[in-house]
Amino acid sequence: MPILFTGIKQLLTFAGDNAPRAGAAMRETGLVKNAAVLVDNGLILAAGPRAAVLRHRLAKKAKVVETGGVCLPGFVDSHTHAVFAEPRLKDFSMRTAGASYQEIKAAGGGIISSIGAVRKQPQKAMAAQLAARAEKFLRCGTTTAEVKSGYGLSLEAELKTLRAVREAAKLTRLELVPTLLAAHSVPPEFNGDAQKYLDYVTAEILPKVAAEKLARFTDVFCEKGYFTPEQTKDYLKAAARLGLKTKVHSEQLSNYGGTRAGAAAGAVSADHADHVYAEDIAAMRDAGTIAALLPASNFYLGLAKYPPARELIAEGVPVALATDFNPGTCPCWNMQFVVACACTHCAMTPEEALCAATVNGAWALSMGDRAGSVAPGMQADLAFFEADDYRELAYYFGDSQCAMTVKHGRVVWQKR
Repeated sequence: MPILFTGIKQLLTFAGDNAPRAGAAMRETGLVKNAAVLVDNGLILAAGPRAAVLRHRLAKKAKVVETGGVCLPGFVDSHTHAVFAEPRLKDFSMRTAGASYQEIKAAGGGIISSIGAVRKQPQKAMAAQLAARAEKFLRCGTTTAEVKSGYGLSLEAELKTLRAVREAAKLTRLELVPTLLAAHSVPPEFNGDAQKYLDYVTAEILPKVAAEKLARFTDVFCEKGYFTPEQTKDYLKAAARLGLKTKVHSEQLSNYGGTRAGAAAGAVSADHADHVYAEDIAAMRDAGTIAALLPASNFYLGLAKYPPARELIAEGVPVALATDFNPGTCPCWNMQFVVACACTHCAMTPEEALCAATVNGAWALSMGDRAGSVAPGMQADLAFFEADDYRELAYYFGDSQCAMTVKHGRVVWQKR
């Protein structure tokens, strides 16, 4: 049965070109006042001024839902590490006492500290835990989230993690996009030999993940003490030959060359990008690589430096925003906070930040042709907020103003 969502004070459609938005196009929200959205069979039939939508032939047959407030495309969170067994509370305590990322790693914390618990956790429990976390995303208006492996770092544990993501997808209405991040760090049993471990991942883990279709993307952490730009480029090209799309964690802690390596390998997105230089930005622009910025991570770590969003936008690089939800450096699932943080700490406008959190987030997952905007034929993924003006979503922070979340045309969360 068709559903008519009406009484919308402001609808941000982000309708436009079938491509990532860059430059001035990131400020084009497609704002419609006194709007309505008609959906059926999981897709949007019509969206725009209420009077125009009511003229659709199915509008009279539709179930009417009076909403009010602001409506956006559901947030698309293109970078999370949402599969982990336990929070890293020891790391948190060390960090508050002044320990650096490298000092925490040297003390047995960081990525390595999550390995033991993930390797021990049964797949069914892992899936149930992820599905429970997914509900927190839905409550904040997120309708799609990428989920990385990368805390198992062995064939058995990485396969188990990705199978758990597939199992969790059946237990939640949040759309989960799986990414293989076996190249996250070097596990202890390889004694710091990054090349030997990467050879193992390439020979053993990648082919099995591809054969079982457990991931859509593969990712690699290119940073000093982890994997080099040369290793990154070779690894991503090997993944692409197996049919996986690619991403790269790059320039998070220093300028190391990972962004250019990712762009040269055809990466869909380069994520973090805190320390990019002009040549990195040019490489992204020329390759069509999206910059996925994660400012809530910088906020949580108490960093003074944030990703240079203004330079990226000025140079024509499409910018996406994501939570980086993970147990060590960003335990935040609320995209509304990320939007606020991008405005106050990265000098993005509210329009740019909301574009980055919706349509460009979808393109960072290679699904912008079906999600991230409100237009006929697109997935009926919608988020409704208790607000009179869309700028309130960036102005207020620390909570979620989401009143209702719709996925594939179904109400999947509603504020009581």
